This record gives sequence, C-alpha cells and structure tokens, in this order.
Amino acid sequence: MNELLRMRMGSVCLRSEMMVTTEPGCYSTSLVSVNVALAFIDAVIAILAFYQLMRIQSRNPQRGWTRQKVFHLMIGSSNAGYGIYFILTLVAACKNWICWSNSCGFVVMALPKILFLAAFLLLLSFWVDLCHQANDEDEDEGFPGEPLLEKVNKPNLKVRSRRRCCNIRIFPVGSRQQVVILVTLLIFVIMLASAVLIWIGLGKNPIDSSVVARVYVDTFAVAMLLLGGALACYGYVLVSKMRKVRSERTSSEMWKVAGLAIVSVICFTASSVVAFFTNIPVLYHCDWRSTGGIYASLLLILYYFIGSSVPSAFVLWIMRELPPSMAISVPEETRTLAFVSEYPTTTPPQHWTTIATAQNQASRASPI
Repeated sequence: MNELLRMRMGSVCLRSEMMVTTEPGCYSTSLVSVNVALAFIDAVIAILAFYQLMRIQSRNPQRGWTRQKVFHLMIGSSNAGYGIYFILTLVAACKNWICWSNSCGFVVMALPKILFLAAFLLLLSFWVDLCHQANDEDEDEGFPGEPLLEKVNKPNLKVRSRRRCCNIRIFPVGSRQQVVILVTLLIFVIMLASAVLIWIGLGKNPIDSSVVARVYVDTFAVAMLLLGGALACYGYVLVSKMRKVRSERTSSEMWKVAGLAIVSVICFTASSVVAFFTNIPVLYHCDWRSTGGIYASLLLILYYFIGSSVPSAFVLWIMRELPPSMAISVPEETRTLAFVSEYPTTTPPQHWTTIATAQNQASRASPI
C-alpha cells in the first residue's frame, strides 16, 4: 500500500521532470500564469465577500452575526487563504523554501479547504433541519403550514438564558450545527497531526511524508464527494416539496436550491477525481523548477477554479440580496429555504410556510 502511494505521489513530479523549462525563473510560464490568475480570482471573490459582509453589517448592525454574515465570512476567508497559497507557492519556488515543500506548504494548502468544507457543511445542516422539521410536522398534523410555525415560534428559555450571559449575538446554533463545528474541529486536528507527521518524516524514521499527505488528500476528497451527494439528495427533497406550491418567490428559491445542488455535485466530483488520480493538491511537494506543462495547468484550473472558486462565487451570487433595514416595529423574521438570505416581514406567511420560510419570534433576542 505504501509503495502504491509513493508511486502515485511521484507520478506528477516525474512527469513534470520530463517538461523542464529552460526559461529563467522558478515555475514554467504556464504555471506562473495559472497561479497568478487563480490568486487574482480568489482575491476578487474574497474582496466581494468581505465587502458584502460590511454592507450587511452596516445595514443592520443591531442584528449581530446572522447566517448570511457567517457564510460571507467563511467564504471570504477561504478564498483569501487560497489566494495567499498561490502567491506563496510562487515565492517559495523562487526563494527555494525548504519548509514549504513539506509541512508549511501542506498547512497553507489545507486550511482554506477546511473553511470551504465547513461552509458547505453548514449549508447542508440547515437544509437537513428544514427537511426533517417539515417531515415531522407532516407526520404529526398532515398539514404543512401552521403547525410548524407554532413549533418554531416557541421561545427557548435555555437559549435565552445563555444569551443573557453572552454579549456576542449569533444565530441560534442547533444540534446539527454543533455537529458541523465538531467535525470541522476534528478535521483541523487531523490536519495538524498530519503536518506534524510530515515534519517528523523528514528525519531518519519509517514515516513517509508523501504518504501522509497523500492519505490526507484522499480522505478529504472522499469527504467532498459525500458532501456533494448529501447536498444533491437534500436539495432534491426540498425542490420536490417546493414544486407543490405555486408562487413567484417559491419558484425563485427552488431554482436557487436546485442550482446550488447541481453546481456542488459537479464541482466537488471534478475536484475529487483530480485529487484521487493526480497529485495536484500536493504539487508543492514536487520540484518547482521542473514543474510545467499545459497538463498540470489544466488540472490546477480543474481542481481549484472549478472545485472551489465556482461554488464560492455561486453561493455569493445567491446571497447577493441585502436584508432590509431593521425596523423597531418589525415583530418577526423569516428565513428562506436555502438559509442564505433573510428577510423581515410584517405580512402573514403563505401556505408554503413549512418549506419556503420559517418564522422565529425567539430570534429577536439573537436574530439570524
């Protein structure tokens, strides 16, 4: 098994050695151009995310941290990390940083991917909440409208008591969101442990740094595949429920959910395939000066641009609408199905309340 992983680890590097460039510099011209382009794209996405976050905050500073703000922060941080990674990759190649080809490059490569995974896990948790909440009400009452409102609108005394002791106002964290936090922390710990093993593997011991990195990348690729499949399944469930209701707003939200599910499946599958069959995710481990060629450049685009930049940009596009300014007279708030934008309203909910929106009076203490 170790020999197979070593062979896979060296496949891209050996292939790159056959494409040595005589031009001065570190990377070949094609790879330098791709890295600069990817860094620019991720920087633009990060700037847009942070700019939109500031606009949302200035619009309703009283609301604290909402789900929309959390998504913008996580996506902006993830893409900023990718931009830093691409720039440091070029700098490390030219400066011949020894640490970069081992644990340092691994950590900088892994951190943005963890934030990216956490953002979409959080989105999945909201979809799961809505699906199970709607199904429970259908089984209990057989009517998808008012019972859910009664259940959701009940104030949670424990949550309120905890909020009184904390000045930081965030959206209510449910059990599934807590699982997302724990999973993210677990992946972060595994990443740090892998970085330590990679560093230890530099000495005279049986630990192979390349095998450790390869195992981590393959495991992460499996997680991305599972996440894409879960988003597709729950997206299909939500869309099938929303199709039963005829309204302009519901139709708009339905296409957002369907589009996000489709984009996630395609992009996550493409990046996972690249991770399984190539060493593009750990290209920092190869000989920088001998790496080049159109082949590696296309794989970089497929793995990073299609695998992360496109889904991030799509989520930002879905969340582009700003929430209305907070009014004192507004008694309730509503959440859209995709849980990516929030709109206060003073009108009663329509028949599609169970699937399209869920009102929460308790959120006034710590609105989402």
